[in-house]
Amino acid sequence: MTTLEIMADTPSAIRNDFVSTDAADLASHMNQCAHSRGRFFTLQSSLQSAHSVVSPRIVTVALIVAICFGLLALA
Repeated sequence: MTTLEIMADTPSAIRNDFVSTDAADLASHMNQCAHSRGRFFTLQSSLQSAHSVVSPRIVTVALIVAICFGLLALA
């Protein structure tokens, strides 16, 4: 017996309703997102943005910071 034949013999009430489970998963995700916007959400977002800009250029940023510290030490 193939899967299609088994599914045809199974009443529709027993089968999983993927649409309603997807909607429930989406609602759960939206609730998690709403709860995650706590006190430090703006700070965390800013740090994530800075991290995404700095990470690919870590050697360049480290060199610029070292030069700035060197110039401050001379002044």
